[in-house]
Amino acid sequence: MKHTRVAARQRRHHRVRKTLRGSQARPRLAVYRSNKYIYAQIIDDDAARTLVSASSRESSLSGERLTVETASKVGQLVAGRASEAGINEVVFDRGGNAFHGRIKALADAAREAGLKF
Repeated sequence: MKHTRVAARQRRHHRVRKTLRGSQARPRLAVYRSNKYIYAQIIDDDAARTLVSASSRESSLSGERLTVETASKVGQLVAGRASEAGINEVVFDRGGNAFHGRIKALADAAREAGLKF
């Protein structure tokens, strides 16, 4: 296997996903960060369904660069949609990324908006 940053992140993500699982009671809040955008999905792994999603590509956030502020807006957006769908508790899946910067900003904003994890 090639030793790249992407491959290392994928290895970390697979290692985390071995033990992390979303259910109907506590779905998984999965975060994916590219160089340009950040995406968040709340997933029920038992039914293999995405319940709620938000990203920085949406029209309300379009034109903004990916910054810590943009990531927190996405966190607030996904938490708001989750509460509308009746979801209060989730399991956080950082997607193999380090828990700092934009990933942490999204998580903190989602917590402030009412999600528990």
